[in-house]
Amino acid sequence: MTRQTKFLKNAGLLASLALTGNLTLHAQSVNYATQLNQLYTQVQKDFYIPDSTYYREHAVKQSGDHEVSFLWPLCALIQADNEMEKLNPGKSYMQQTYAVIEKYNDDAPPAPGYDSYPGEFSREDRYYDDNQWIGIAAMDAYFREKRKSDLAMGEKIHQFMMTGYDSVSGGGLYWREGDKNTKNTCSNGPAVILLMQLFQATNKKSYLNEAIAVYNWTNKQLRSPEHLFYDNLNVKTGAISKHFFSYNAGTMLQSNVYLYEATKDKTYLNEAIQIAQSATKYFLGSGHFRDDYWFNAVFLRGLQHLYKHNKDNQYLKAFQACTDYALANDMNGAGLMGKKKTENLVGQGGMLEILARLAWLQKKGVL
Repeated sequence: MTRQTKFLKNAGLLASLALTGNLTLHAQSVNYATQLNQLYTQVQKDFYIPDSTYYREHAVKQSGDHEVSFLWPLCALIQADNEMEKLNPGKSYMQQTYAVIEKYNDDAPPAPGYDSYPGEFSREDRYYDDNQWIGIAAMDAYFREKRKSDLAMGEKIHQFMMTGYDSVSGGGLYWREGDKNTKNTCSNGPAVILLMQLFQATNKKSYLNEAIAVYNWTNKQLRSPEHLFYDNLNVKTGAISKHFFSYNAGTMLQSNVYLYEATKDKTYLNEAIQIAQSATKYFLGSGHFRDDYWFNAVFLRGLQHLYKHNKDNQYLKAFQACTDYALANDMNGAGLMGKKKTENLVGQGGMLEILARLAWLQKKGVL
């Protein structure tokens, strides 16, 4: 048996045992803070462009790459930055990424928001979920530092995203501004989270009411019998795209936790646990990640938030096993994720967030 095969079998067993509540083995100890610092240094070296103060899509430019990255990778980086600041009080990571994000700002009506690509090169569509990820990271930072600028960012994103809400199909938000065909879990799940963050920060009941409306719509239209979530509803045809993604499970898991915190209704907490059980089995049960790193980073947010109220680390242990497998088997010689093909900036940002969160949990003795 090769070392790699042995690791895979152990990781798979850890995930399986975690799911059944019989976890007695422990993965080889990994210092996630050390791994995080090494990956962050390499990402800055290979992806950041000091001359233009943008990021590139790939460490080495590939055919079809744009001049600079799309907004999506910055959504991954800004959340990773927040987790790194949480892990290392006094250090600043978000400021640089915020400055790059502002280059994507577009004040076009009906409300200011962020384009998927910077306007100085070419104006493209505005995605509601891209904006929401930024707003969520800003609100997470607000709860840490109480900076008015972070709250203002959350409020700005709220104003923009609600321009994507209408009564077609009974409610819900579209995926992107220029496409009124689909309403996706990826634009409704994070909408609930941002609304609940704003409610926690301001105690304005309107945010809670909007959150419940979006939450109810998403459950009615896109929740599967297995407590997972379909990708989208085509509002023109009524067809449902039934692909499952880990980040959709993650946002709806975390939405339930936020709603439980606000209402103390255990129905939400029980639903969060159901989602965690189903999603852990589906996305982590093999002992390695089924989805891309950033999708799993969003899933980890939900699992970590759930742990505050359900002190059972079986889901986090299963996630840890998959992360350890990735570090052992998918890190290339340059110190970036992607052995066969180097991950783009979204993937690197996702792993940065995963490592920062696991380092925090490791520091607190949860792992």
